Amino acid sequence: MSHSHIEMPTALYVAYAEATTQLFYPRGTVRCSADTMFRSRSARDLGCILDVDPNVVAWLCLPMEFETEVGPHVPDFLVDYEDGTRILVDVVEDDGELPELKEGAALAGFRYRGIHRSEIESGYRLANARDMLRYANTRTPLNDRIRMLSVLDEVGSLTVAESLNVFREVQPMTGVSWMALHRLITVELDEAMIGPETIIRRFQR
Repeated sequence: MSHSHIEMPTALYVAYAEATTQLFYPRGTVRCSADTMFRSRSARDLGCILDVDPNVVAWLCLPMEFETEVGPHVPDFLVDYEDGTRILVDVVEDDGELPELKEGAALAGFRYRGIHRSEIESGYRLANARDMLRYANTRTPLNDRIRMLSVLDEVGSLTVAESLNVFREVQPMTGVSWMALHRLITVELDEAMIGPETIIRRFQR
């Protein structure tokens, strides 16, 4: 009895092989639903942005290959959003997304979007996301979580400086980062680098 040998599509295999030779920091993620595989620094940075986007449920690296007029293509990510939308996403460096890719993705049954490098780098969000994701693989202990949420319920908001005394079992910024990444609290990421005056609030869906 013969067993048919299932081969990975060639472009996908090449993409995996390329990504597995790369190492980008921070290593931690919170919403990547399988192995982390990034072909470029830009893709890793977009992963950081996806992890702090409150509308993103999950994202998957190098999800598939699809055919286009210019040959097979492997997008950087498949992103699932809260509203049920699923989009194949690439970081695009120069001319923006190619219409051939949008068309190929549509024929494969997916929406497609190219996100320009400049969009990923605008403002302070990327730098703040990178800082917080250093703590993605830690965990804020239950005592500290309850203490922090109780204080926020009482006073509405705190600055980072005011929150330093709340945490007793974990370093304060480790605690704040983990709770923000796991959507228990929100921290302003766009206006400035996270600092003593940064406002913390309870997460509201």
